Amino acid sequence: MTATPGFTGDANPYQGGDPYADYRTADFPFTRYANLADRRLGAGVVAANDEFFAERENLLVPERAEFDPERFGHKGKIMDGWETRRRRGARAEHPWPTAEDHDWALIRLGAPGVVRGIVVDTAHFRGNHPQAVSVEGASVPGSPSPEELLGDDVKWTTLVPRTPVGGHAANGFPVSLEQRFTHLRVNQHPDGGIARLRVYGEVAPDPAWLAALGTFDVVALENGGSVEDASDLFYSPATNTIQPGRSRTMDEGWETRRRRDRGHDWIRYRLVAQSRIRAVEIDTACLKGNSAGWASVSVRDGEDGEWREILPRTRLQPDTDHRFVLPEPAVGTHARIDVFPDGGISRLRLYGSPTGSGAARLASRHTELGG
Repeated sequence: MTATPGFTGDANPYQGGDPYADYRTADFPFTRYANLADRRLGAGVVAANDEFFAERENLLVPERAEFDPERFGHKGKIMDGWETRRRRGARAEHPWPTAEDHDWALIRLGAPGVVRGIVVDTAHFRGNHPQAVSVEGASVPGSPSPEELLGDDVKWTTLVPRTPVGGHAANGFPVSLEQRFTHLRVNQHPDGGIARLRVYGEVAPDPAWLAALGTFDVVALENGGSVEDASDLFYSPATNTIQPGRSRTMDEGWETRRRRDRGHDWIRYRLVAQSRIRAVEIDTACLKGNSAGWASVSVRDGEDGEWREILPRTRLQPDTDHRFVLPEPAVGTHARIDVFPDGGISRLRLYGSPTGSGAARLASRHTELGG
């Protein structure tokens, strides 16, 4: 197994041209999971001890950080990220910060879950990035205030120990804890700037909440559904199809490249648990000249179960929300949408509820993760 690449030290000063030309990055295997710190899921930066140069909210902006060399304000260079002021020592004889001095930001995950990896992105922070970072996680029910999160009764668990990082780089950290977290505390030692934070993992929903809902979307990312595989990811990730809300632009859905053969495209999903599906919704919002022509939906029960079609191949219209009530409920743990011959959809919704065994498995998993 190849070790996760690490970057340390300053990057070269910006010399003009493409600012990403000398950006340091790598392929991190854990990025195949969903970003639990996605604002579309409801994530937020709830507090930070300092944001003198650049606002904490920039950490979770979905787009990559941009750099404008001419943009200055009253406090200095305006950066697309979270940047704190320079720390100083307490007295002239020791003008440097202590080893314990650090800045912090509190992150509310959009959906509680098991963290598989974290990327602390210092894009464009070339000589003003932190020397090191650390990340801690906590599981706190409800909607706690910053004061409550900083209280002595909250238990914080180390996900990423204090580790040196590089400037203008994607600093990736795998996480192997089998615990459910709702909030993170990101620390930068001793100060500096971080452009973006990505928290990749698996959603671990509260089974009591799902039980109270009764019927809900059993493939939705926020409820614990996930994408296992897809035939084509050329233009956009398949995970887009199970994000909350409707697509506002074409790139918020899933679109494949143009096929020049007789094949077709597909996405395979894992449901939140074994579920009884009663209705299907396929949305092609914002896909006008490139929506899929036809689609079918199938389910299987168990990893080795046979695929069974629950929605036969059906004509789709561009930029349209299609709704289908099934003639009888369909039980399964996995689902697949096949689109013909290519194109895209923006969302797939499968409305139903967990079976008795599915609900029991959810409750058991919740207990295993410390929920």
